[in-house]
Amino acid sequence: MSLRNLLASYLLFWPVLCLVPVGQLPKPRITRLDATGAKRALLVSWLVNHSSVMGDTYELQISRANNHTIVYDRNISVLNLGRHSWTWTSDLPLECADHSVRIRRLYNRSVPSPWSNWETNSGAEPTDKTMMFPVQLILREGDSPVFCCVPPRGARIAAMTLNGKIHPLLDAGAAVTAISVKNLTIPTTLIKSIKLGCIKENGQNWEVWKFISFPSQKPRNLSCVTTDLTTVTCSWASGRKRDPRDRNKQTNTLHIQNSGLSPVACQQSSCTFQALPRLEEYNISVVVKDQLGEETANYCFNIRDRVVPVAKWCKVVLGVTTTNLSLIIQGNLTLDTLLCQVTTDPGSSSELSCDRFSRICEVKLKHLSPGSQYAVRGRCSITGRLWGPWTKSESFKTYPLVTLDVWRRIKQLSDPHSRQITLLWVPHVSSSAPDSPIRGYWVEWSQDGKHWSRWRTDKETRAEFSIGPGRCDITAAAVLHMGSNISAHITIPPDGGGESPPALKRLHSTASAAFHLSWENQETATCGYTVEWCSREPRGPCALQWVKVPAGSNTLSLPAENFKSGCRFTFNIYGCSANGHELLEIQTGYTKELQSVAAPSLVNFTSESSSVTLEWRYDEDDRDHPAFITGYLVTVQEAQQDTLADLLSVSVSDPRRKAITIDGLQHNREYVFSLSALTRQGPGQATSISIRTKPDCELHDRHGRSRSRGVGAGGLNTLLLSSLTDSAHLVQILAPILLLLVCAALLWPQRKVVKTALVSIFVYPAGMDIRAPDVDSFPQEMAKKLQSRVVEECKESYIEILSTRPRPDDAAETDALTSLAFRASPSEASLAHIPIQVDYRPQLPFRPVTAASSGYVSQ
Repeated sequence: MSLRNLLASYLLFWPVLCLVPVGQLPKPRITRLDATGAKRALLVSWLVNHSSVMGDTYELQISRANNHTIVYDRNISVLNLGRHSWTWTSDLPLECADHSVRIRRLYNRSVPSPWSNWETNSGAEPTDKTMMFPVQLILREGDSPVFCCVPPRGARIAAMTLNGKIHPLLDAGAAVTAISVKNLTIPTTLIKSIKLGCIKENGQNWEVWKFISFPSQKPRNLSCVTTDLTTVTCSWASGRKRDPRDRNKQTNTLHIQNSGLSPVACQQSSCTFQALPRLEEYNISVVVKDQLGEETANYCFNIRDRVVPVAKWCKVVLGVTTTNLSLIIQGNLTLDTLLCQVTTDPGSSSELSCDRFSRICEVKLKHLSPGSQYAVRGRCSITGRLWGPWTKSESFKTYPLVTLDVWRRIKQLSDPHSRQITLLWVPHVSSSAPDSPIRGYWVEWSQDGKHWSRWRTDKETRAEFSIGPGRCDITAAAVLHMGSNISAHITIPPDGGGESPPALKRLHSTASAAFHLSWENQETATCGYTVEWCSREPRGPCALQWVKVPAGSNTLSLPAENFKSGCRFTFNIYGCSANGHELLEIQTGYTKELQSVAAPSLVNFTSESSSVTLEWRYDEDDRDHPAFITGYLVTVQEAQQDTLADLLSVSVSDPRRKAITIDGLQHNREYVFSLSALTRQGPGQATSISIRTKPDCELHDRHGRSRSRGVGAGGLNTLLLSSLTDSAHLVQILAPILLLLVCAALLWPQRKVVKTALVSIFVYPAGMDIRAPDVDSFPQEMAKKLQSRVVEECKESYIEILSTRPRPDDAAETDALTSLAFRASPSEASLAHIPIQVDYRPQLPFRPVTAASSGYVSQ
C-alpha cells in the first residue's frame, strides 16, 4: 500500500515538478554591514531570473552556530527580475557565532523548490585570548544591547558579570554565552561607564569597560552675522550639554555649499570664516558628528543683511545727578542710519540717533541718584532690526550730595541780654565711600544787620557762639572735595523773657517697648516739628539727639532698641515756624519700667500700745529711678513666730506722702515693718525695722472699780500704788524686800569683814579699763522688770482714772519713772533689715489713729 500511495502522489504532482527549473535555484550571497557600528546587520542578495505576473515568493531562513539552529524564517515577495537585496539585523553581534542563510522559491506561493546550500557568515575565532562583542567602546544611552564572550578554541565561558556581579545568561543557542543589559543610562559617577566581565571555567575573569553617551544633536537656530563685511560668524544652539569627561568626542564642521572651499573646523556652537570676494549669497551647512552618529543643519543668507555694528565706550563725564557718555562704532562700515541703545543698572533703557558720519554716539543720562553706583551698556544697529552685541559693562559712580541736619541748644547767660547758642549738625552723604568727601564746614549767623562766620574741620559737628536777645538766622554748609552740597538754615527766635515751660506729660510704657509720641497739631507749625531728647546713661553727660517731623504729622514712633530699659527719657517737642522753634510739650517716660527701685529711708517712728507711726524720706521725682513711683507699701509681720508671715499690708497711693500710722496692733508685741516704693511693675526694694509696741495693763481697785493707766507721766507711780491694794500682789512684791532687810540686819555687826571679802572677790584685776557702773541703769532695769511683771500678772485688770491732773508732789517722780521705764533701748531703736516676702494684701479696717498723751485722759 505504501508503494501504491507513493506512486499515486508522484503521478499527481508530476506536471508541477516538470515546470520547476531545478537547475536554476537561487543562490544567496551574504554581505555583513556595519551601518550602526555594532556589526549586527547582514545583507542577503540573490538573482531573480523567473517572474510571473503575480511575482515570485521566496522563503529565507537564518540559522546560528554549527548546528544550524533556525533563528529567523520569512517569506519575501519579489516582482522584478535581477538581483534582489534584503537586510536582516541580528539581536546578537555577528561576531558571537556563525550565521548561515539559505533560500528557496515557492511556486504559486505554495509549492516550494529545494533549499539552496547554506551560505555562512563566520563569527570571531580568537586564537590567544577571550574577546567580548560588540567591541565598540561607546554605547548609546537608552539602548538595550546584547554582549557575548567568545573564548579561544577549546575554552569555555562559565558566566558573565555586569559591574562586578554575575548577570543572567541569554538562551542564544549552543556554544553562545551572552547577556542583555536593558535601557542603558549614563552613570552619575566620575567615570561614565559600565564594567563587563567574562569568567572562564577555570575561574579566570577578564573585564572590559564600556562608556555610555548620547549621540550628537541637530544644531538649532543657526544664524550668521558680520561686523565688517570681511569676517562671518555663525552660531547655533548645540542642544544638550556634554560632560567634559564624556569619551564620545564630537566634531563640528561648516561647509559652504556654493563654493569650492574645504570644510571649516568649528567650535561646539559657533564657527568663523572669511567672506568670499564678490559673493553675497551664502548656502552653508553645519555637520555635527561623533561615534554614535551625525546631524546636519542648513542655512542661507545675504551677507549685507547680516551686518551688526560693534560699539565701545570712549568717554564718561561724571556729575551729581547726570552723566555724559560717548559710544564709537568700530570697523570701516558704510552706514546709512545709525541707531544706538543704552541701558543702565539700576535704571531703564533708552534709544537715540547718532551721527553716521563720525560714527560717534553721545548720550546724557539724567535723573540719577547722587553718590550712587551704576553700570551702563550700549549697542547699535544699522537697520534697526539687527542689533549688534552689547558693549562691556561700564561702571561709574556719581558725585555725592551732602546735606546737613541742624539743631540748636539755647542757654541763657548771666547777662540778661546774652544767650549762648550751641549749633549741632549731622552730615548726610549720599555715598558709602570709605573716604569722606567733606573738607570742612562754614557756619554763618547774622543778627541786627551784623554777620559773623566760623570755620570747622570735617571732624567737628558743633559750634558755640553768643548772640543777643533778638532774632538770629544761622546757616551751615559743607565744603566738599568734589560734588555738591545743600546748605541748612535755622532761626533762633527772640528771647521770650523767661516764659514758663509747658506742663510735664508722663508717658506709660507699652507692650511693644517703644516710644509712641503724639501731640496736638499746631497750625502755626508751618515747617514741621522737632523732637529732641538726651541719650545718656544715668547721671552721665547728655548727648542731644533730635528727629524732624514734617508738617501735618503729629506722631512719632521711636524703636525700643535705641533706648535702654529702666532709664527715663524726656522729650521736648518744638513747633517750627518762620520765626523759629517754639517749645510745645514736654513728655517723659520709659520704654520699659523696672521693679527694682531703691528702698526708702526711715527717719523716725513712734510706738504706742496698739499703733506704730512710721516716717520716711524718699525723692520720688529722681530721674535715676528705673520706673515712676506710684506710692508706697508697708507690710507688717509678727516677729515672735518661727516663720515671718505677712500680718497685714497697707499701701499709700500718694507718692508725696511720707508718713503712716498702723492701728490694730497688740500691746507689748514685737513687729517687723517693711517699707518699699511702689511702681507699675510692683514693689521695689524694702527697708525693714523691728518695733515693739508699748504695754497696756489694767488692774482693779479695792472697791471693784476699774482704773486705766496709760504710759504717760505718773503712770508707773499710780500702777505701783494700785498694786499694793491687792494683798497677794503685795506679798509677792514685799517678800524679796523683807528678805534683803533681814539679811542686812544680821550682817550689819560684821559689815567690815563682809566688805573685805566682797572686795577680794569682786575687785577688778589691775590694768583693766573698766567703766564705773551706771547707777542710772538700775532704776531703768527694775522698772522694765516691774513693767513686764505687772503686765503679765494683770492681763484682766482694769484701771479707773480718778483724776485728770497729777498731784504736784508726784509730778517729778512720775516723769522720772516714766522716763526710766519707757526709754527706748538701742536694740529696739535700730533699723534691722530683715528679708521678707512682700505681697499686696487688702488693707484691714483700723481704729482711728489717736494722738499720744503724756498725762491722764478721761474715759
